[in-house]
Amino acid sequence: MPHHPADVALAVKRLQHRHHRALSKALAPLGLSLVQWDTLRHLHRNPDASLHDLAVLTFQTDQSFGSLATRMAERGLIERAPGPGRAVRHRLTEEGSRLRAAGQELVDEVVGISFQHLSAAQLDQLGELLDIALGADPAG
Repeated sequence: MPHHPADVALAVKRLQHRHHRALSKALAPLGLSLVQWDTLRHLHRNPDASLHDLAVLTFQTDQSFGSLATRMAERGLIERAPGPGRAVRHRLTEEGSRLRAAGQELVDEVVGISFQHLSAAQLDQLGELLDIALGADPAG
């Protein structure tokens, strides 16, 4: 039976929602919210990212990410440094790096469970299909 695009979109949303719930629960003992861990992950991959870059990567507005970054800096997870012009760059602290790595292990475990019934070839195919669908998304 063919899959209707709306049904596929709903399945993607359900999987995302399942991941968010499970990841929030898994990260809680580290004292991290999902968006905080996501920030640490993106800073690990994009050292010296700007506030705007991080806001985009974490699906936040600049204003809401600015508040989050302030709280994370106060907690000693990230540090801010002057960038070109008036830009502020962000970097992981040692504690932020430690929690990012600990969180990564938990995230790998949670998403691994979701995809455990897929073969490696099926997982690759799913990733390729999602890449194609995302490439066709005019909202980007």
